[in-house]
Amino acid sequence: MNVLTSHVRNYQTAPVCHDIQINGQLVGLHDSGILWWPDESLLVVADLHLEKGSSYARRGVMLPPYDTGATLEKLAGVMDAFDPGCVICLGDSFHDADGSDRLPAPYRAMLTTLQLGREWIWVTGNHDPVAPVRLCGETVDEINVGPLKFRHEPIEEIGVERAAGEICGHLHPVARVRRFGRSIRRSCFITDGTRLVLPAFGALTGGLNVTDRAYATLFNRRQFSVFLLGNDRLFPFTASRLVGD
Repeated sequence: MNVLTSHVRNYQTAPVCHDIQINGQLVGLHDSGILWWPDESLLVVADLHLEKGSSYARRGVMLPPYDTGATLEKLAGVMDAFDPGCVICLGDSFHDADGSDRLPAPYRAMLTTLQLGREWIWVTGNHDPVAPVRLCGETVDEINVGPLKFRHEPIEEIGVERAAGEICGHLHPVARVRRFGRSIRRSCFITDGTRLVLPAFGALTGGLNVTDRAYATLFNRRQFSVFLLGNDRLFPFTASRLVGD
């Protein structure tokens, strides 16, 4: 693992990435929760869940209506730092199938600006199984780039060829550790070097502890590592250091 150049929290200078190998490819993990593949000028983000607040409001559950703006501002800062040639959104980019149609005009304009001059790929998710309305970009169920496979939900098998190189989201992984008498719970990346699950990027998303049985069909017990999101850095831990909720 190598640490590249230093940066400040607003991501406006050269960003830090933790280098790891996935199916033989060198990729970088960033403390914002995105994956950066420098050889392809490719930025990957999972589970934006835009317009989640408005989705809940339609059902009478009132949440602060600022989640989309906060998520897009964070994404804009990361993209300013990396200036990717291509962006892949790994599904659940919108919280429901109508979310893109409800996108307020200022946020639609902001997202359209982020898309200018670069390739943009929407991977479908269980929350957004259709192409977004009135937005640029290609919509796919999954996509391969070289030996890496980008999809929303991971294949529920361990050590099979079709899972090798899998980059996905969906599970919103979080990890809990105990250090110096304190318990710390953070969103995280989880990987065994064969596949990688990204944390949820959206401002209004929960998380599922990586010790949950939902991960048992993806990773051999105690044979994976996590990278907890911190302020300006990631914190790596082996599976043996993790505790449940």
